[in-house]
This record gives sequence, C-alpha cells and structure tokens, in this order.
Amino acid sequence: MPTTPLPRQPAPPLSFPLVGGGTWTLDEQDPENFTLVIVYRGLHCPVCRRYLKTLTDVQGDYAELGVEVVAVSMDTEVRARKSRMDWELGDFPLGHSLDVETARAWGLYLSEAVKGGEPDLFSEPGFFLVRPGGMLYYAAVNSAPWGRPHLPSFVKAVGYIVESDYPARGEVDAVDV
Repeated sequence: MPTTPLPRQPAPPLSFPLVGGGTWTLDEQDPENFTLVIVYRGLHCPVCRRYLKTLTDVQGDYAELGVEVVAVSMDTEVRARKSRMDWELGDFPLGHSLDVETARAWGLYLSEAVKGGEPDLFSEPGFFLVRPGGMLYYAAVNSAPWGRPHLPSFVKAVGYIVESDYPARGEVDAVDV
C-alpha cells in the first residue's frame, strides 16, 4: 500500500517534462499561496478528461487565490500532447512521463492495463496542495478514477484556507502515536 507524504512535511521531489517543451520542477515554483498538483491517469481515462476540462474552467478562480496549477501523468509525451489537443485543455502546464519512483514517493496507487488503450502501467489520481517553499498542505490519492476533490468546491475551500490561515491537518504519523 502506498504511503502518502504527510502534511506539514516537505513534499517529495517532483520534476517532469512538459508538453510543448521544458521541465516543470516543484522546487522552482513560487506561488502566492499554493501549487496545486493534479496527477491524472492518462489519455485512456474519460473521467480524467472531464476532470481536466473542469480544471480548465476554474483555473482562473484558483489563480485569483494565488494558486498555480499543474497536471501530470505517466503518459508518454505523444499521449499527453494528444490529451491537450483532443480534450481542449487550457493553458495550465501539462506534464508527462512521470516515473514510477516519483509516483511511489508521492503515495500514488499504480495500475496495470486491463483493457485496450491503457498503458501497461499508469498511476491512479492524486491531488496535492503544496505551500511555497515546498511544504505539503493537503493530499488526496485515489485507487480508482472516482472520488477526487470537486474542483469548483475546492476553490471555496482554498479561499477559506487563505482567508483564515487554516493550518494543514493530518500531520501526525500513526507510528508516532
């Protein structure tokens, strides 16, 4: 079973190539309030398509709250580029080629292909809020495509977090108790 990193702890290293060129690296981000990292399953996933399309719709709402967004999958560059084009995604950074070691470090579940169109190995969804400086604030990982945080509702949650300076929760490791 994956072990998700704990809030109030440094987020694991994260770096990957972007569709269109360049490399995105968490350590180089300097958002006003948060970086929102969304890990999606890949081109084969219709739920991911709808989710990232919704992200396109609310990206500006997150930006108004000082949240920079990025999405990434284990897909190849060709598949990620096809996702960008076919899904008509916005201009948020879209990464590809997330490696297995990084997926594991972030506590993501991994799945093997069970039907045509799926890559041999891919990660299940993850949703992470990271504070400037790299401290993990919030993590949600799924073992299937369903159950992700609702992006429009989460905008309101982030607004509350920022407005009230709400602390990260879930920081106690069960081993320490």
